[in-house]
Formats: sequence, C-alpha cells, structure tokens
Amino acid sequence: MIPIEFLRQFRILNYAVFDFVVAFLGIYLLAPILSKIFLKFRLDIPRITWMYFVLPLGIISHLLCGDMTPMTRNFFDPSGHYLLKIFILILLFLGIRKIKIIKK
Repeated sequence: MIPIEFLRQFRILNYAVFDFVVAFLGIYLLAPILSKIFLKFRLDIPRITWMYFVLPLGIISHLLCGDMTPMTRNFFDPSGHYLLKIFILILLFLGIRKIKIIKK
C-alpha cells in the first residue's frame, strides 16, 4: 500500500482525517503570508479567520478544479446533507465577521 493511501484510510463520516489535518496545518502556516498579501488590498484578515475559511475554500477550490470530493459532492447535493451546508455557511459567517477594512 502506498503511504498516502495508508494515511487517507482513516476516516470520520466518510471524510479522510489526513486531508483535514494537512489542510488546517497548511493554512495555519500560510496565514501570516496570506494576511500580508491582503493587507495590500487594505483588508486585515487574522489567522483565526483563515482557519474558518479552510473548508469553504477547500470546497471552492475542488469545484474549480473539477475534483468532486465527498464533501464537495455532499455540499452541492440538493436533496440532503443540510448539516454540512449549515456548518459551511456558519464557518463563512464567522470568517467574514472578523475581516476588517483598513481606511487610509
């Protein structure tokens, strides 16, 4: 078995734990750089906001790439998975709430 397949075999509710850990760790490490980039656009985005945006950004990026992961598929399923949809919308609300526009 390939090592990445071994790591991805551990799942919670059909979602790979390894994917979540890598996504959150990656954003945690990239958050200071991303915040500096957005400061040039006069947006103050704290690290916690980037952590809230991990799953919504993941769904958007997988949709744009055409890679229909289980979470992306479930989010766009019109006949169910309402808890996931509510959870993602709550994460978006919590993230947007902490963004500040810097005035000159």
